[in-house]
Amino acid sequence: MLSLVTIFGLLGNITTGLVYLAPVKTFWHIVQRGSTEEFESLPYVVKLLNGYMWVYYGVVKPNSILVATVNGFGAVLELVYVIIFLIFAPPRARAITAVLFGVLDVVFPIAAVLITQMSCNREMQITIAGFLSLLFSVLTYGSPLSIMKTVVRTKSVDYMPFLLSFILFINGLTWTVYAVLTRDWFIGIPNGSGFVLGTAQLVLYAMYWKPEKSKRTSSDDGCQTENLIAHSAPLLRQK
Repeated sequence: MLSLVTIFGLLGNITTGLVYLAPVKTFWHIVQRGSTEEFESLPYVVKLLNGYMWVYYGVVKPNSILVATVNGFGAVLELVYVIIFLIFAPPRARAITAVLFGVLDVVFPIAAVLITQMSCNREMQITIAGFLSLLFSVLTYGSPLSIMKTVVRTKSVDYMPFLLSFILFINGLTWTVYAVLTRDWFIGIPNGSGFVLGTAQLVLYAMYWKPEKSKRTSSDDGCQTENLIAHSAPLLRQK
């Protein structure tokens, strides 16, 4: 019989997978247009690093395979997103992205893993990996605050899709419950924050949603996803 920890871990994997998959429409738009237009690469570079750190945390901490697997999946997707950006970005943006990718997604994670493996015991490895994962997860939570400010200013939810907000809400709730059950506050703190922000998004949606739906271009839809997904992952929301 499955334990509650396993059940919530599996549910968290499913919702986190959906969060990681959300930018697919944005990048399909980029490929079709042959240009990254006004999109920024930094959110995806940071999310790739965040995925790496959660994978490392899931590997070094006993009984955390569910954390490692979903973020391994997410890291692969984020790597694909960054590669697409490198292919279709204009020269200056491509150069900046290449530097960010090299420093944040190659040098830093390799150095972090090598240093902790060579100089720290297992408990310290878990602590450092957990702290870094928590830190990078929290740093990615600025985007929801920005889009929520836009909703309040415009009194419109046009740029805050309900389904995505709901998935982020469920994802934060699921991993928060998982963190409570496992007493893992490295997971609980960022995902608890994500749960609170997800709840706030749904409250705003209820306040400002109107039956009339304005028509938007596919580019606008891509920008919506861009703005909201920049923080995801969580790991967990990822991780």
